[in-house]
Amino acid sequence: MKTPRQWWLVLLLGSTLLSPADEKDWFVPLGPPPEAGKRRISGGEAVPPLPLPATPLRRTERKREPSPPKLIAKVVWGENATFTYSDGAKTKITDWNLCPGDLQQLMKNASAKLGVTYGADSFSLASFDGDPAKTPVLFFSGVRTIKFSPHEIELLRSYVLRGGMIVADSIAGSPYFYDSFRAAMEQAFPDLSFRKIPADHPIYHMMTDVNQVNVSKNPAATAPALEGMYVFSRVGVLISQYGLGCGWDGHAVPLLKQAEYYDVNSADKIGVNLIAYAVGYASLGRAEAKPELYGALDEKRPTDEFVFAQIKHDGDWNTEAGGATRLLEQLRQDTSLRVSLKRVPVQPGHDDLSSFTFLYLTGLGDFHWDAGAVGAMRRFLDSGGTLLINNSLGLKTFDAAVKRELKKVLPESELAPLSQSSPLFSSVFKMTDANYTPAALAANPGLDQPHLEGISLHGDVKVIYSPFDLEAGWQGMDHPLAKAYAPDSALKLGINIVMYAMTH
Repeated sequence: MKTPRQWWLVLLLGSTLLSPADEKDWFVPLGPPPEAGKRRISGGEAVPPLPLPATPLRRTERKREPSPPKLIAKVVWGENATFTYSDGAKTKITDWNLCPGDLQQLMKNASAKLGVTYGADSFSLASFDGDPAKTPVLFFSGVRTIKFSPHEIELLRSYVLRGGMIVADSIAGSPYFYDSFRAAMEQAFPDLSFRKIPADHPIYHMMTDVNQVNVSKNPAATAPALEGMYVFSRVGVLISQYGLGCGWDGHAVPLLKQAEYYDVNSADKIGVNLIAYAVGYASLGRAEAKPELYGALDEKRPTDEFVFAQIKHDGDWNTEAGGATRLLEQLRQDTSLRVSLKRVPVQPGHDDLSSFTFLYLTGLGDFHWDAGAVGAMRRFLDSGGTLLINNSLGLKTFDAAVKRELKKVLPESELAPLSQSSPLFSSVFKMTDANYTPAALAANPGLDQPHLEGISLHGDVKVIYSPFDLEAGWQGMDHPLAKAYAPDSALKLGINIVMYAMTH
């Protein structure tokens, strides 16, 4: 049996100067098999687990420990093959498990950092019931083209929309796996798009800050490069273009000279953050999977009812399911305003905005307004309409996009902080202070008053911008590391804003 040192020597001797030009050239071993789990032998005296005459356990009988809850499952896919090294030694390889120790080591590291032990599993999609409560994360790994049947595509779509999370690792930076997996997810989610995860996203800061990384064969890659599909405010599908698994398992990839993968330190930090993110957002994902309910009695609404019209754009425009409904219900309860619970999506430049007095804009990342949308928004504001803008999760990318697009609409105006004496802070509730999430307070020490920015037109504030997430507070669900208002302050401030918009 080869020692680890001999094993690596065989690998190095067998690593001819490959120049992978075809995906079959990527199908090689990437790591050693995982270590066998430790076995515990009970050293105590024989104790009958049942009343006699049951046979007592023998001294050497193995003690079965309870299994930790399964958080993540590695999906079995592809083909099996036999790889022969240059010295004639052979090993079995399989598409789905080229780095057999990746999840084992990731979960070991994550459990140590989180202080809670989670387990991993493996199965094929044929045996998967699609329940995210049983398996919160599905993990796909590989280097070659991955394909799914129509049934599997529908299964994966349903799983993510019900609250599950898919993580895909192009384990050696292979373009074949990366491109094919992206294409499959775009087929599964034609209504969503892959977006680059911004540097200030919670996924890079859950347990430790990941601001800089090292990638083998690619010294220019100094920032983490993950892409995701958002389902409301959470990442439902995540893909890594650079390999993570070999870093988790702590080894190089000598058989692939073109392999691009994170080093051990970078992969470990990203991986632990991923697990913490999956744990932190699991309950939110399942809660958001419940359909938003808008009162059927409001279908024939009086023309004097307040209508919550939400702007659609080319970014992620619908970020916190049920948040608007909860605000509207609170408006009905706390004010005399006639309120429709039916949220209306509108697209400036395509839909007629003349019947609306209030528009709501939110997002997680970049977005753009074309000339038609810019003109429609300018006419809406010139006619006396009010625009409320909410920064979902409080991310910098959306903040920059808001200020850039507003400049197109109102080139002579700038957003400015609103004075605490503004009637926006007292139209219904007098707000001299406000509560925020820990992430907002950590980024802004001493923050204890409501903070809004605005643009005044014709004597009234007609553009209202919250750089801290209001809708997460309206929704009332925990969004780990979101820079947001706490629910009580978010609802009060939201009611104040709507009442101000309807009276000014």
